[in-house]
Amino acid sequence: MTWKSLAELEHHARSLRDSTTARVPGLLQTREYALEIFRQAVTELPPPDIEHRLSFRIKRQAILFREDEPTPYEAITHEAALRMKVGGAKVARQQLQHLLDMSDRDHITLRAITFDAGAYPGSGQSIHYAHGPVPELDTVYLDQAHGLAFVDADAELRRYRTLFDRIEALALPPEKTRDLIHNVMRDL
Repeated sequence: MTWKSLAELEHHARSLRDSTTARVPGLLQTREYALEIFRQAVTELPPPDIEHRLSFRIKRQAILFREDEPTPYEAITHEAALRMKVGGAKVARQQLQHLLDMSDRDHITLRAITFDAGAYPGSGQSIHYAHGPVPELDTVYLDQAHGLAFVDADAELRRYRTLFDRIEALALPPEKTRDLIHNVMRDL
């Protein structure tokens, strides 16, 4: 599958779930934050490639803004991602405010896992679960250094659903997540 397949998958999903550790989930990134992420790619990208990826990332976010049934979205991110000053304090502050604004939307649930939670399953990777229009079309995609990896075998999907349940059990509720974000903003 390609990046275009990813956009198609997200566009048709009944709902989406993300778990990230070191970065704010892509669907909730501001343009400035995403730009800095792409500038830090392991293989240095030429400016036209950065702009193409940035444009694609922002266009994918449209599913969260549809007037007729925006896609339900649950994002769990680690406190580490909230505290990293990606792009400097100004960009980090704008990103955190954007998270607060997005978490005000009825179809978006934002939760955080604190440093106090310690090690937890799945903490070393970003995991994205797209609930398909029918369960047989559910897909997990993993954003890895070499590109996207897609998982759609039933046994693997069951493992990832269990993994998400375990991650959710450790995450703060949405209101406490908002409190954490406000505290991080004060520290900037």
